Amino acid sequence: MTEDPVGGEFVGDEALADAFDPAPVTDSEVVMSGRVWDVVRDSVDLGEAGVHTREYVRHPGAVAVLALDEDERVCLVQQYRHPIRSRDWEVPAGLLDVPGEPAWVAAARELHEEADLTAARWDVLLDVRPSPGGLDEAIRVFLARDLGEVPEGERHTREAEEHGMPVRWVALDTLVDAVLAGRIRNGVLAAAALAAYVERGRDWSGLRPHDATWLDRPHH
Repeated sequence: MTEDPVGGEFVGDEALADAFDPAPVTDSEVVMSGRVWDVVRDSVDLGEAGVHTREYVRHPGAVAVLALDEDERVCLVQQYRHPIRSRDWEVPAGLLDVPGEPAWVAAARELHEEADLTAARWDVLLDVRPSPGGLDEAIRVFLARDLGEVPEGERHTREAEEHGMPVRWVALDTLVDAVLAGRIRNGVLAAAALAAYVERGRDWSGLRPHDATWLDRPHH
């Protein structure tokens, strides 16, 4: 029999899951209405802990794509991110900003627009909430395989930070090494690379179908 660890209780596999349990909100206001997302201030009733004010970013959600070719190389894009003043290596990704668009279709659109690629095989790699203490963003990361190139005449014209954006291919093992060494620090890319590395070792047995239920965004 497994004993409980010091300072806590042992949790079995079947019970290890996040619990949706919204606390009552006694007051709410939009502090700033932005072009893409809003900043919200809520008064949250935490029961015995009292009522407390919490501010966070309300986000529409996003999708990301780890595109893996037959040689186990990952497609990366490098984009300037002003908040961190850095040119960040990332996987193709984008907002859920088309009403009614399924998440995997949005992912395919982003792969087309940012990397000039198509994919014949789509699976869910993982779902992440990048910063639950400060924003309600949920991201679904897809694994895209059986890749092809978008014909020259059908390619997307990239603008703003995407204009002239480099697209590069890197071996999955090399990418994981860069993440663990701290040279690659983008959270979604790091999570996707590590998840793909683990799943490859399991012969991809943990992948979910491309249209699997997304608990954080059930309508996508």
